[in-house]
Amino acid sequence: MTEYCGIINRNDFVVRCEMSSIDKRFETEIVDRYKKIIEQRKMSLYLKLFFDKLLALFLLIILSPIILFLALWIKVDSKGPVFYRQERITIYGRPFKIFKFRTMVQDADKIGSSVTLQDDPRISRAGRKLRKLRLDELPQLINVLIGDMSFVGVRPEVAKYVDKYTDEMNATLLLPAGITSPASIEYKDEDDVIALYKDSDLSIDDIYIEKVLPEKMKYNLQYIKEFSILNDIKIMIKTVVVVLR
Repeated sequence: MTEYCGIINRNDFVVRCEMSSIDKRFETEIVDRYKKIIEQRKMSLYLKLFFDKLLALFLLIILSPIILFLALWIKVDSKGPVFYRQERITIYGRPFKIFKFRTMVQDADKIGSSVTLQDDPRISRAGRKLRKLRLDELPQLINVLIGDMSFVGVRPEVAKYVDKYTDEMNATLLLPAGITSPASIEYKDEDDVIALYKDSDLSIDDIYIEKVLPEKMKYNLQYIKEFSILNDIKIMIKTVVVVLR
């Protein structure tokens, strides 16, 4: 029997998954509390997902000249593909491939941490400028259009970080992953926070898991508690202001 991750489907806007694939992480008492919040705002979720697809299609069309220019710049600047695809985790633990413009040397993920610092030698020349203006995230419009992501939602993590989630942190996987979120705004200079612990005996991955992730999750869980269309719009506006500042 196929259901929709605990959420009724309408017009295929909600990610579908087999109930057998939903593990015990999402059947705890603390996660159930967050499920009830989302259930009460089901109509807002439908509107959110409809708005996501409509806006993603519109932006892909009007931004296509810029996307083409950036793709050519990346190709000329360094060897490797234009796009970088990495497996991340979205709603109910479903893996998907996130799209980004490649900002690092080819196969960078095989020679370092999943966390990228500002002075990371793996970053290309074009990549530094793209990352500064968050333009490397533009291809995620494709992820939004095909239903893997939303404009606003918890930023998707790689599986090795998701495996470290506490029971309550698993509640952040009750909604589709997002391009932006309150946590990503507050931690836009995440590498500066990580740099504070670089002299410790911890690896960069351990610093992220032990020092950064728990703090980001406080914002992520609060986002779910306050989920609404109006709040999403406010977050999108704040994101634009922060990026352009």
